[in-house]
Amino acid sequence: MPTTMKGPALFLAQFAGDAAPFNSLEAITKWAAGLGYKGVQIPTFDARLFDLDKAAGSQTYCDEVKGICADAGVEITELSTHLQGQLVAVNPAYDAAFDAFAPASVHGNPKARQAWAVDQMTKAARVSRMLGLDTTVSFTGSLAFPFLYPWPQRPEGLIEEAFAELARRWKPILDVYDENGVDIGYEIHPGEDVFDGATYEMFLEAVGNHTRARINYDPSHFLLQQMDYLAFIDIYHERICAYHVKDAEFNPDGRQGVFSGYQPWLNRAGRFRSLGDGQVDFAGIFSRLATHGYDSWAVLEWECCLKSPEQGAAEGAPFIARHIIETTDKAFDDFAGGETDMGAIQKMLGIS
Repeated sequence: MPTTMKGPALFLAQFAGDAAPFNSLEAITKWAAGLGYKGVQIPTFDARLFDLDKAAGSQTYCDEVKGICADAGVEITELSTHLQGQLVAVNPAYDAAFDAFAPASVHGNPKARQAWAVDQMTKAARVSRMLGLDTTVSFTGSLAFPFLYPWPQRPEGLIEEAFAELARRWKPILDVYDENGVDIGYEIHPGEDVFDGATYEMFLEAVGNHTRARINYDPSHFLLQQMDYLAFIDIYHERICAYHVKDAEFNPDGRQGVFSGYQPWLNRAGRFRSLGDGQVDFAGIFSRLATHGYDSWAVLEWECCLKSPEQGAAEGAPFIARHIIETTDKAFDDFAGGETDMGAIQKMLGIS
């Protein structure tokens, strides 16, 4: 039976900053609540808002974090470990770029960086349980993505070995999440080895269809790949445990298409937009998720090449609230029904 999803909620990562009200959890949650948000998704990689290492060793700190959110009038929807998940698997081509996501103490040392990321991921599993949360959101990282386009020809077995190695790295982490009763909703995202339905299925098979390897659904990444993001829900709805409400647009022309010609975000054929400014069919998405009984949070992830984050956040809460479907347990034509009369039914069917 369809159920009503929760929201609106706000992913705080893109709003954190050094100036008030974006520089502390207490201030930013009050700001979010004032805009109409009922939940916040907390990044575990920004110490201005949340200290994952401290939380892992202190139930008192976890209770304080929950109290800060409750006092502001919002719930914690999920913890985000996107940056740490990215560092679980990094192709050497990205070493220098992704070092920025890790502490300076592990820069230039891929093995140490990976060990740090795994430790962070396992801490997030325990901390989520300490906070009473059942879901986190993350990335898979990427070993094969530099070989996305099959030229030069890929050596036979390269992709298979990449996904086998992903599984070797992620399976022990997923087991820790299972022990703590927490899901990982992987954001299906270009730049990760899991960037569409086909690659998600490859990953799922590699980790033995692990029950905790689930999906953070974000239609913006599918629109930019020109995928059928509504059909995606029909196919994978049983695995969708989180939802980033994010808009995008794709306007190819005679100069560029899906790959967007190395252009900056403003000039790309495919670019992220604030809610309602892009091309994503949110009415269709909310309907499809409601049809399949999605009952978790609708979380705004703001990224836009034009609009300010403050305006995007202010417009986002009413946009999501307007799209959430309060599902019904009644059929529209119930009024025309009547008592079941088997004799009448058989007569209607011509059954003697």
